[in-house]
Amino acid sequence: MGHREKLMAGARRCLEERGYAHTTSRDIAAAANAPLGTINYHYGSKEALLNAAMLESIHEWGAKVQESSPEATVGARLEAMWARVIESQVTDRPLLVAATEAHVQAERFPEVRQQIAEAFERARPQLAADLHDIGGEEGSPDAATARAVGSVHMALVAGLTQQWLIDPEHAPSAGEIAAGLRAIARSLDADADA
Repeated sequence: MGHREKLMAGARRCLEERGYAHTTSRDIAAAANAPLGTINYHYGSKEALLNAAMLESIHEWGAKVQESSPEATVGARLEAMWARVIESQVTDRPLLVAATEAHVQAERFPEVRQQIAEAFERARPQLAADLHDIGGEEGSPDAATARAVGSVHMALVAGLTQQWLIDPEHAPSAGEIAAGLRAIARSLDADADA
């Protein structure tokens, strides 16, 4: 394993153990058993490395929580995903806290903001495709719908995660989210019919 891979593994370990905001370049170098200067050589900055490690971890987390049976109904797939998101609040809490810290850091580091924004943009249509089989060529009506649907899912997952990190006793269950969305959809449909 070369320095680049060791640094990535060390950064991921530091994110889980120390969090985004409390990890130093020295922490990463020590965890990777690599010279301190290799961080800037391979990644340009500690923030760029931490962000790459966080995005890689979040990508893996997203794939894990989205696993579903293609034969399942959309409602069943969504409730199963939300249940896995809720379960991950215990199993992956350090990662989710580090991701929240990274989002705060985006305010001060434009390169961090850009990397996160690009990851969000890639995730939107992927969520729509994975959960609803909605997709299309860029610029098409289906692509615009996929982006909108993916954006709603991102908002739901982010909001659900924040609620479970901060107030797990009162955070909604997967069933409550489904019931709430059904009620919202009925209201929207009633407005459209009026």
